[in-house]
Amino acid sequence: MLQPTTIPKDPLGSAWIIIAAFFFTLMGVLVKQAGTQFNMTHYELVFWRVLLAVIVLATQARWRGHSLKTPYLKEHFERGITGSISLLLFFYGLTHLPLATAITLNYTSALFLALFSIILLHEKPSTKMWFGLLFGLAGIVVLLQPAFSSGMALQTVIALGSGVFAGYAYLQVRELSQAGEPAWRVVFYFSLMSGVIAAVFATFHGWHLPTLSSIPILLGIGITAMFAQLAMTRAYHVGRKFTVASLSYLAVVFSALYAWLFAGEPLGWLEILGMLMIIVAGVVSSLK
Repeated sequence: MLQPTTIPKDPLGSAWIIIAAFFFTLMGVLVKQAGTQFNMTHYELVFWRVLLAVIVLATQARWRGHSLKTPYLKEHFERGITGSISLLLFFYGLTHLPLATAITLNYTSALFLALFSIILLHEKPSTKMWFGLLFGLAGIVVLLQPAFSSGMALQTVIALGSGVFAGYAYLQVRELSQAGEPAWRVVFYFSLMSGVIAAVFATFHGWHLPTLSSIPILLGIGITAMFAQLAMTRAYHVGRKFTVASLSYLAVVFSALYAWLFAGEPLGWLEILGMLMIIVAGVVSSLK
């Protein structure tokens, strides 16, 4: 009889998600800087963001003797399309909206994941899930109010789409995981698909040749994204799931603090209220 695998004790435990939130925020800062300082499109930035992941994962698979072949190519393709759209819309939000707003809209994915689970998988929601879902949707409405009044309605709705598509992508990831696909292969095919799609769009819109001043920023985007992904994976592996899910929203807090202290992007009380409502709803939705 097989014995359950013992997870080695990690001194950081759930605190790994704090590191992940920090790097996710730093990635957002670098994306915004590349978009404004070097006038790069979000298509180019998505390409540079996933390129490092494709190279590292393919190299690691070859070094460890793991195969990239999969019996679920169709499912990977569908997940890759959905995830790519989410990532493109997220980077669009980062380059067109205040940093904290764009990150908060992307973090609505937890709410849409719950909604898709109810609609598509016919899961019976608990009272806590209903509260989290409705309260979160109300928070989205509150957060959208300043954007509509400031003429940024279209950009905000587009950025909100990143949360919608991310929620559906997570549903697909869950199905692939239940089918036995390793996480590294899911990330590899997602990154590969995102890179191809982003490259096609960037070719149509025009590339900006990397310069000595932009290369460190582009490398930083890829490195911070990879570190964030690794830290988040470690957090869910060794930490308490509810604690990790709750602390993941620190990315919203970090981005709001950075925008306020360094970027000159003050938040109004409606934005702050909407963000807090979405954070509370996301935490409640993670409860079983």
